[in-house]
Amino acid sequence: MKRIAGQHMRRSLLSPRNLRLSSPLSSISPSRRCFALSARLSQHAPVTAAPAIASEAVLDTPSTDSPVDLNKSSRAGRETSPKLSALHARLSLPPRFPHASLARCLVHPSADRNPLNNNASLAVLGQDLLAYYTAEWLMCNYPRLPMEVLFAAQHAYSGPRTLSAMREEWGVESVAAPGPEVDPGLLQFTRRQAGNAMAEGGMARLKDTQTSDKKTGTGRANEQWNYRRGTSSRIVYDNQFGDLAEHADNPVTTANASTPPGPVTTEEASATFINAVFGALYLHAGAQATQAFHQAHILSRHIPLHTLFSFTHPTRDLSRLCLREGFESPVARLLSETGRHSRSPVFVVGVYSGSDKLGEAAGSSLDEARVRATAAALRAWYLYSPPRDHIVLPSQSATTQWRPQMVDVGEVVT
Repeated sequence: MKRIAGQHMRRSLLSPRNLRLSSPLSSISPSRRCFALSARLSQHAPVTAAPAIASEAVLDTPSTDSPVDLNKSSRAGRETSPKLSALHARLSLPPRFPHASLARCLVHPSADRNPLNNNASLAVLGQDLLAYYTAEWLMCNYPRLPMEVLFAAQHAYSGPRTLSAMREEWGVESVAAPGPEVDPGLLQFTRRQAGNAMAEGGMARLKDTQTSDKKTGTGRANEQWNYRRGTSSRIVYDNQFGDLAEHADNPVTTANASTPPGPVTTEEASATFINAVFGALYLHAGAQATQAFHQAHILSRHIPLHTLFSFTHPTRDLSRLCLREGFESPVARLLSETGRHSRSPVFVVGVYSGSDKLGEAAGSSLDEARVRATAAALRAWYLYSPPRDHIVLPSQSATTQWRPQMVDVGEVVT
């Protein structure tokens, strides 16, 4: 029987098509017939396993090693993404700002290490522009601000938390994980896992938070992060918010420059995206368009600057200020009171320098009202603003006639 079956098989393979159709193999189902034919061919074929596997891989799965196809598909996605077009129109970006650059602003370095595809370089430029435009507006409009308040105000206008809120207001959603199949109109980054420790300041949970002895590369003479970190040290060595910044000469940072960037939080990725948008807008549309965009999205926010002040010894500070400016010594005077012998008395106290009233406040006791009035006088001095028609920002000197701006002698150091 085996010999007869073998003869039938050879005759079915070597006979013409019309005879093969009438052979006993024609009664077998097509799938089983193909399987039997491939098994016979693999037995009699020479040993060429590697080409066969390669050909099967090419036929079965799409190739992922061809960057040309991926680049073409990514460019096509950037041009046809509805989310990207809607974001471009929502922000009222000029036509010179291409959709491809906006899509690049949405790719964090933790999602794509290629510097031509991520927003690392654009974010560096945008961060400097944000710091410059915000600082010059604050210093020209409030020339007497102390440095501590200037740091806090700049952080309130263009800090990471504010930029993260802007990303949500712009309607930009973030992805759970980056990949080539993600819509270009979404923010792509590698998320940091939920942590088991609190970051410095107690506002963010981090995984394996760095301790104080690991924070090196700050540029100070002593690399301990809490060494001589006063106001002058923060101006020289720290970033635009007065926070610790890693310098380029840091050996730890230089050694890890070639390693892939680690996962980041949503706040950090959002801040990088906003900074990259400002940097790309400056490159494509110029300085005037960037200033208008900064005015519309950053300076349009109302920040109550008077809440950023915190005085430890306001009475002593006001006395030193009056002595430095040549004013008469401040005197506290009781203006009005009610319910002195009740459980909730109210005293209104004013602080005068000669006949000029510097500040006024109310309190439940005479000392409380006097301290509050002194603090109000200091806030009124530091929050002085020149007339609006006298303010000309340095970045607007190319289009507006320049006028010298007020430069104060500085805050009172006690």
